[in-house]
Amino acid sequence: MTIPATNHSPDFSDTQSVAVNGFNVHYRLAGRGEPLLVLLHGSFLSMRSWRLVFDELAKTSSVIAFDRPAFGYTSRPHASKAKGVSYSPEAQSDLVITMIRQLGFSRAVLVGNSTGGTLALLTALRYPEQVEGVVLVDAMIYSGYATSEVPALMKPLMKAMTPLFSGLMKLLITRLYNKVIRAMWYNKERLAGDVLTAFRQDQMQGDWARAFFEVFLETHHLKLDEQIKTMRKPSLVITGEYDVMVKKEESIRLAGELAEAELVVVPDCGHLPHEEQPEAFLIAVRDFLKRIS
Repeated sequence: MTIPATNHSPDFSDTQSVAVNGFNVHYRLAGRGEPLLVLLHGSFLSMRSWRLVFDELAKTSSVIAFDRPAFGYTSRPHASKAKGVSYSPEAQSDLVITMIRQLGFSRAVLVGNSTGGTLALLTALRYPEQVEGVVLVDAMIYSGYATSEVPALMKPLMKAMTPLFSGLMKLLITRLYNKVIRAMWYNKERLAGDVLTAFRQDQMQGDWARAFFEVFLETHHLKLDEQIKTMRKPSLVITGEYDVMVKKEESIRLAGELAEAELVVVPDCGHLPHEEQPEAFLIAVRDFLKRIS
């Protein structure tokens, strides 16, 4: 199997939207059969991140990819306890399970990259009956999103000053966005300019900075490192050999601490194996799915 190097953009002609937990979630569903694969992209990206592997995976499984809250073309409502709208990690985990059910499925294998991997593991721990297994791709478990926390004393003040802080965040992200995305790639020449432009457009939809600030406000230490040993689901840990966002050593540690995990180190690759080395990614995932079927 060879994936064309020019295949930069996903086919958005068959995407849909569904109302889930206060969000209008932009998603794509394709394929047939089991298991259902749910693809969870990382921060600053969108479901476009799965463009090179989605259709291949859909040849043998049902596959869902969607824009996570605060990213892509999913709506960006204001957080509201009264309306049940939250950007917290737990709320995003709830959304994954609710969406699976609303689309007519009962169980899934979760495939998460970066912060999407954080959510995949969190969801598996919180909803063991609905998760058959996890594929953790350069997942943030011991650092970053999984361990960051806004101090409780600071949160009320920061919420009250959301326009100011979200404005500062908008300025910072706008200036650094291209640099951050390029840093995810080991060989930056593989990142086509039109793909980078498309990701930037996906990110900067509507009141995007305020929504991203909502995600930031709800970050807290998930203590996944303390819960990992209770995990009894089949797991595949994939890491790019030269990832600078989540060091290879963190993924090696993760595979060692999960009870039923396999480790694949993808050479000549950074933070996004499914984009930079899609063939190697697909081989690893297909082998894993055969073993757990």
